[in-house]
Amino acid sequence: MRHSEIPSGPSVRVLRVGEQVRHVLSEILQRGDVHDDVLASHPVSITEVRMSPDLRHATVFVKPLLGRDEEAVLRALRTNTAYLQREVAHRIRMKYAAKLKFLPDESFDEASHIDKLLRDPKVARDLGESEAE
Repeated sequence: MRHSEIPSGPSVRVLRVGEQVRHVLSEILQRGDVHDDVLASHPVSITEVRMSPDLRHATVFVKPLLGRDEEAVLRALRTNTAYLQREVAHRIRMKYAAKLKFLPDESFDEASHIDKLLRDPKVARDLGESEAE
């Protein structure tokens, strides 16, 4: 198999820019630069930003503190997308303003669900039996 045929993940550059976008968005939201009542009253975590290989699209995963009013927060972020795109492009000095797409971060919910399953007495019993073997 040639090197060019080996499937690989995102490049270091794509990962670095995604992390920069995450930091900038977090800072904007934390400082209250977006004049929106919903965003002002709900602390929001930017948990991850995945950039497209050409850096023109960014999928932003968000989680409101304690998961409260997630739909309202997503709606507010989507309403203010143009402002956020301009600010990100300006602060990172990108050639193009990456199109931001806001999605809820479901990884916490998935982790809680898996933890709950592992704590089930039947699963604990099965795990105990497999360790004894």
